[in-house]
Amino acid sequence: MTEPSRAQQLVGDISPKLASLTDDVLFADVWERPELAKRDRSLITVACLVTSSSTEQLFGHLRLAKANGLSETELSEAITHLAFYAGWPKAMSAMAVAKQVFAE
Repeated sequence: MTEPSRAQQLVGDISPKLASLTDDVLFADVWERPELAKRDRSLITVACLVTSSSTEQLFGHLRLAKANGLSETELSEAITHLAFYAGWPKAMSAMAVAKQVFAE
């Protein structure tokens, strides 16, 4: 038997459809499309999460961004750059998450 996906672990019991869409559409289809490298997809996703103050999701996506080839320096610079476009509080909150993830 295979391990449940992260989406299944997080919401599969209360929203199996959302977990299924996350696994089957978002990660199995969209993230696998060859038109953008996973590194680029990670940078875009991190930027969107910062701008929307989605810090809970940012933890996992910063880890994924590192696995997809982005350095801690690049991620910190992206967050710093976003401070001027998304807002200082959002960038400060995101940097606090990044500090925790980078310490792992």
